Amino acid sequence: MSAIGVLRCSLKAAAIIATCWLVPAVWAQEPPKPAQIVFNDSGGDMTKAMREAFYSEFEKRYGIRVVTTSPIDAGKLKAMVESGNVEWSVTEIGPEEAMLAEKQGLLEPLDRKVIDLSGYPEHLQDRKFIMPKGVYSTVLGYREDAFAGGNGPRSWADFWDTKKFPGPRTLRDSPVDNLEFALMADGVPPDKLYPLDVDRAFRKLDAIKPHIAVWWKTGAQSAQLLVDKEAVMGSAWNGRYYVAIKNGAPLHIEWNQGMIKESAFVIPRGAKDAYWGQKMLALITEANLQGIYANIITYPGLNLKSMDYVQADLKQFMPTNPDNLPKQVWTDAKWWLENGSSAQERWSKWILAQ
Repeated sequence: MSAIGVLRCSLKAAAIIATCWLVPAVWAQEPPKPAQIVFNDSGGDMTKAMREAFYSEFEKRYGIRVVTTSPIDAGKLKAMVESGNVEWSVTEIGPEEAMLAEKQGLLEPLDRKVIDLSGYPEHLQDRKFIMPKGVYSTVLGYREDAFAGGNGPRSWADFWDTKKFPGPRTLRDSPVDNLEFALMADGVPPDKLYPLDVDRAFRKLDAIKPHIAVWWKTGAQSAQLLVDKEAVMGSAWNGRYYVAIKNGAPLHIEWNQGMIKESAFVIPRGAKDAYWGQKMLALITEANLQGIYANIITYPGLNLKSMDYVQADLKQFMPTNPDNLPKQVWTDAKWWLENGSSAQERWSKWILAQ
């Protein structure tokens, strides 16, 4: 290396000579701080929880204001990137949409020197573009007063057993989760579910269809049907049952064979403040902050150490509680990305058939 800091490198394959300049030290430092970054999230209670747990800490730590927008919109993400007019520094996104966005080249790679996923479940630690946000589960729930001695259903096979466990049921009006539930009820081991045998699942769904009092369409409706005694058991997102239980409803959550799903954060390709988006995502991985978030909204992050910071009375309601996590099944978002449209089309015809 010469005194003027130049290193000449021979590029053999190209048979040319190139000059490789030393990067000035100032370039290695973090870029100037913007006045604000824009974080696109789900809105409502989610935004409030995010601000209390993460946004306020980011503002305090870095002196950069966090402006929020909503709702989640994968189409808008695509339009922004393709037009070169990216408004968001970070956006929340569904797992299937995130995979599609990655495939389409719409995302900035995660800076794994900044973002530490070592405390996450092993199958999530190698992420390159999609940051695991948190989890929720679709679980079996039932009215405790409908089954003497707490002997309620413990599996989807029990849910399908209308003689041993009589009473009206409720399930979501969607093939998502129900195909998996039907296959587990038919004896398919949880670790052998994918690729889903759709024909087999619909045959099993035929057997339970006459016993479904209501096919719920909204999260609020799912738990309320049990509260109002329109059904004695059903499926719901775990947080919906938690709210009902918190309000005094005699409901029980059965975590066994629950379908666990992750939500995600991504940085749009071309985001002007991508560096600070990376710093925000790094902050979101911190266990203590995820604990604050979980205490507020009962949907935990995926740093498994965050359970150490969750209130003792709430831990039993968390999908990532060590007592609950091993009982559940991770939804294969890739399968649903590739097969979801055809499954939904078949479901729409099936649900209307007599």
